[in-house]
Amino acid sequence: MPVPKRKTSKSKRDQRRAHKKIDAPNLGQCPQCGETVMPHHACPKCGTYKGRQVTEIEE
Repeated sequence: MPVPKRKTSKSKRDQRRAHKKIDAPNLGQCPQCGETVMPHHACPKCGTYKGRQVTEIEE
């Protein structure tokens, strides 16, 4: 079985891992109430999705 000839340096190891960071989710605004919502999710404040009421919200 092949074995590496030299130890991988910390610099090379970190360059390889550079693109594996976690990005913050892209957030949008609800067109009805202006609340920040995740894409493709119903608004947790007013309960609308794509302009129609999909959940009942107790106030």
